[in-house]
Amino acid sequence: SVAPSPRMENQVLLSFAFYSTILIVKMYVVAIITGQVRLRKKAFANPEDAVRNGGLHLQRQDPDVERCRRAHRNDMENIFPFLFLGAIYSLLGPSPSVARLHFCCFCVARIAHTIAYLLGLRAPARSLAYSLAQLPCFSMALQILLATSPYW
Repeated sequence: SVAPSPRMENQVLLSFAFYSTILIVKMYVVAIITGQVRLRKKAFANPEDAVRNGGLHLQRQDPDVERCRRAHRNDMENIFPFLFLGAIYSLLGPSPSVARLHFCCFCVARIAHTIAYLLGLRAPARSLAYSLAQLPCFSMALQILLATSPYW
């Protein structure tokens, strides 16, 4: 187990690191699921993969694979900005409990979004999860802008 060094006493930064790592691991899991669905459905994106697994006729699109890919792309469109905002926000010295609430809310909502996306849950499950994840991001962005506006 890796314990924080005495210099790593910034609770907000440690909380951010924890939730960010969960989100990155979640993205890896979605990528693995996409690969498994490709194999199961025999729908390969590249000719060399299709040839290796049964022939060029297997280089095709599949709705289930595309659903996984869209979930992964949506993660990249939302988690990468969160990583930037959360890192800058962590440096502003926010309350540890308020910051943890921001990070946890985003993380839980993104996990719910992925589950709703991959399982094709009925509307509005996915859009509700998406919207809930946006709230802490907008809050952090606003706080960053307010803190940095004297310097522009």
